[in-house]
Amino acid sequence: MTFSVKPIAADRLPELLRRMPKAELHMHIEGSLEPELIFALASRNGVAIPYASVEELRSAYAFTNLQSFLDIYYAGASVLITEQDFYDMAQAYLRKAAADNVVHTEMFFDPQTHTARGVSMETVVKGLHRACVDAQAELGVSASLILCFLRHLSEEDAFETLEQALPFRDLILGIGLDSGEVGNPPEKFARVFARCRELGFHLVAHAGEEGPPEYVWTALDVLKVERVDHGVRSSRDPLLMQRLAQDRIALTVCPLSNLKLCVFPDLASHNLRELLDAGLAATVNSDDPAYFGGYMNENFTQTFAATGMDARHAYMLARNSFEASFIDAPAKARYVDRLNESFERFS
Repeated sequence: MTFSVKPIAADRLPELLRRMPKAELHMHIEGSLEPELIFALASRNGVAIPYASVEELRSAYAFTNLQSFLDIYYAGASVLITEQDFYDMAQAYLRKAAADNVVHTEMFFDPQTHTARGVSMETVVKGLHRACVDAQAELGVSASLILCFLRHLSEEDAFETLEQALPFRDLILGIGLDSGEVGNPPEKFARVFARCRELGFHLVAHAGEEGPPEYVWTALDVLKVERVDHGVRSSRDPLLMQRLAQDRIALTVCPLSNLKLCVFPDLASHNLRELLDAGLAATVNSDDPAYFGGYMNENFTQTFAATGMDARHAYMLARNSFEASFIDAPAKARYVDRLNESFERFS
C-alpha cells in the first residue's frame, strides 16, 4: 500500500466508511430479498408462503447455524418465477448498493434453486443481467454475475447446470460454490471446476466459514480458486495464513453474516482485524443482507465500532476489494484513484 492514510478521529470514521467507494464481492442476490418484496412477488405470482405477514417472516430470522438460515432462504426464493421478478430483486439490491457507495459488485446467483422449480436458466440470467446493464446506466454501478453450484447437490447436477448456462456464457463472469459447507468438501466438485477453468471462467468457492481450514486448502489446490469466500477459519492454520498472505488470495469476509450464523459469538470477537494485520487481502461484504441485518455500510460501521479498526484498515479493505475483483487492470486503477481521492478529500 503506497497511499499514505492520515489518522482520522474516531467520531468521523463512520462517515468515512459510508462515503468511501468500495466493491462488493460476496453477496447472494437471492439473499437480498427483503420480506416486503417477498410478499409483493408472492402476491403477483400467486405463490403461497408459510408466513402471515412481513413482521412474522422477519421475526423468523433467528438462525443458529447455516442450515437454519438456508431453510428460510430457499422458501423465500420460491416467489421468483418470471424474468421481471429476477430483475426487480437485483434492481432493489443495486439501488441499496449505490446508496452505500458500492461502485462495483460481483453478485452470486443460485440457478439450481430455480431450475429445480421449473424456472429456466434463461429466465434467471436474463432478468439479472438486464438489471446489471441498467445499474451501470442509471446508477453508475458496474455489476457482474457469478453462478454458484449448490454443494449439497451432486457434481452431476452441477455439470447439468453448467451445460444449461453455456448458452449465456458471455453474461456470466465466474463460477462459485455455496450452500451447506459441512460434509460437502470442495474436492466433491473437482471435475466440474476443472471444466469451468478450461472454459475460462473465474473461479471462487465458499470455504472456511463453518468448515475447517482444510477446506480452504482444497479450494485452493484442487479447485484452483482465485478467491476464497469467507475463509475466516484460516486463522486456525498458521501455514495457511502464510500461503494466503504470500499469494494475495483474497478472502471475502462477511462480518454480520458470521455474527448472525454464530460463527463468532459477537462482533468484537471477529478476526477481520487479525486477518488484515497478518497481511491477508481481506474484504468486507454483506453475504445475504436481507437476512443478516445489513448491507455494506452496516457491515463496515458495526464491525469497525466493535473491533476498533481505524482509517488505515478502512483503506486496506476498500483497496483490497478493487484489487481482488475480476475487472481489468485499467478499471481497477481508476477505482483505486477514486478511493485515494475520497480519502484525500475527507482528511
